[in-house]
Amino acid sequence: GNDAAPFAERSIVHSGRQSMPLTYDNTKSPYYSETTRQFETSQDWTAHGVNTLTIYLQGQAAAFLEVAPDMIIMNGTGADIWDTSDQFRFVYKRLSGDGSIVARVESVGNTHQWAKAGVMIRETLEGGSRHAFVAVTPLNGVAFQRRLETGQASYNTNQTGLAAPYWVRLTRSGDTFIGECSADGLNWTPVGGSAPGSMATISMAKDVYIGLAVCSHDAALVCGAKFSNVRATGNVTGTWEVAEIGLAQVAGNEPGPFYLIVEDSSGNGKLVASQAGWMIASGAWERWDIPLAQLADAGINLRSVRKLSIGIGDRNAPKAGTRGKIYIDDIRLTRVTQ
Repeated sequence: GNDAAPFAERSIVHSGRQSMPLTYDNTKSPYYSETTRQFETSQDWTAHGVNTLTIYLQGQAAAFLEVAPDMIIMNGTGADIWDTSDQFRFVYKRLSGDGSIVARVESVGNTHQWAKAGVMIRETLEGGSRHAFVAVTPLNGVAFQRRLETGQASYNTNQTGLAAPYWVRLTRSGDTFIGECSADGLNWTPVGGSAPGSMATISMAKDVYIGLAVCSHDAALVCGAKFSNVRATGNVTGTWEVAEIGLAQVAGNEPGPFYLIVEDSSGNGKLVASQAGWMIASGAWERWDIPLAQLADAGINLRSVRKLSIGIGDRNAPKAGTRGKIYIDDIRLTRVTQ
């Protein structure tokens, strides 16, 4: 829980009105952090055909984490990507000449209705740079934003009624930039529904930066975003690099091991460790399903469950780790079709 009231979290919630904050610090002994719920009476986890223990968790998004070659988790803070100068996190490669970038924005944190996560082509890494940007927002749909001249005003075309997960694409052909969006990654439409509104003429240098951008629209908050199917075309070179545009960014959680322990009334316990360490650093609600058969096979009496523990770190082989914060919600027994 939080150190001061309200002790339960009331903003970062999967369902209902609150979730459980869990702050961890594995930089010092015993190098793992754990919280335990002991039930007043033993619980029967076999009724009504349930076969799965389900837990939802969310951790602050990592600064930058490449989960797979086309899947990226990152966070960003800052007042905005707008007006004459920008504040945000930018993950980029180099583009020479014409090219494009496409991504499916799986999630974007609701730190503000104009928080933004999307694809960008940018002339420089300065705050007032010329750029074009196609972003998904929490409440204002998909936006095509651009700054035509260095340090000058920004322009926007947005299409409301759209939300993550959603596809975005930005294409450069000479000085012409086109912003598009798609529900399925196959059928593309101009942002805003009209070709003129999704097209801009921006005179940039031949060699530019191409990548992903995230902004919280509130410098006091951190916005997490998850991207998949990230692909670029054209003469794109280099590996992903990270830039903090306009202000220093927040490190966020790092991926790491987490686990649960189920114990029955006889004191028999089973530890189950997640194989997806990135889940505590994704910035989005993640669902973790544990088959009850896995517990029964380990000798746990599912008709008499007494304790449930949730932890972060390697409990069996403790070693110095990191610190951070996650939120737990909707711990429930479910019936999942196998």
